Amino acid sequence: MSIRKAVIPAAGLGTRFLPATKAVPKEMLPVVDTPVIQFVVEEAVAAGLDDVLMITGRSKRALEDHFDRVVELEMALEAKGDTAKLAAVQQSTHLAGVHYVRQGDPKGLGHAILVAAEHVGNEPFAVLLGDDLIDPRDPLLAHMIKVQEREGGSVVALMEVPHDQISLYGCADVSGEGDVVKINALVEKPPVDEAPSDLAIIGRYVLSPTVFAVLRETAPGRGGEIQLTDALQTLIAMEPVHGVVFRGRRYDTGDRLDYLKTVVRLASEREDLGPDLLAWLREWLPSQ
Repeated sequence: MSIRKAVIPAAGLGTRFLPATKAVPKEMLPVVDTPVIQFVVEEAVAAGLDDVLMITGRSKRALEDHFDRVVELEMALEAKGDTAKLAAVQQSTHLAGVHYVRQGDPKGLGHAILVAAEHVGNEPFAVLLGDDLIDPRDPLLAHMIKVQEREGGSVVALMEVPHDQISLYGCADVSGEGDVVKINALVEKPPVDEAPSDLAIIGRYVLSPTVFAVLRETAPGRGGEIQLTDALQTLIAMEPVHGVVFRGRRYDTGDRLDYLKTVVRLASEREDLGPDLLAWLREWLPSQ
């Protein structure tokens, strides 16, 4: 079945970025001049998904406003003849059909995905977590969709991380070699000495609709939340679950230091900002 729908969980409180996220959703934090959430939606659209459902919560109205029209602003920019900014403002409006539903209770990622069941229906779908930005030059999601269409079941994005950091992630026990592997088991944030591999789950999934039935029966796990990793572990016994090992460019915007690194890296690659920014960095860094 062709995959058309993307689910983006965006109900988190963003406590790592307080006080900035007291009134501004963490998904609206800018990478230079584009909110994090727009990069995620653009990735879904580039992979051929034109139906996007955001799982939101309280104080997330800015997400809806960003993907809506602001007629007064468009008219002002048009009157000034500022076609570049007008196009930038309109881009988010026309990206995809974006829908919204509230999670209500903060019961974890698995619960957030379960909230999407009515919208998704009985078809496979993609899940994109907003903290992970995947460089558009490395089309991970499109590759995962092809694997799912070929193999069926579900597909999880994996990335090798330093061994001493594996306890920060869900971890996969796999069989096979290369970019596509069979997942035998998944463990949520294992102790370093108990991790079955250094392959961490990163924030991209292509899931079978069977996951909804499994999530309904999944008890709260680590942190008292319904963990998607626990549901996928159950799903492994029912359907094939494969992993795509990603070796491209990934930017973590969920950590303050990595967020700053992301802004600097992407700004330095822009034609309008990069040359001046790099020149300033070369001048400033030796003085530190």
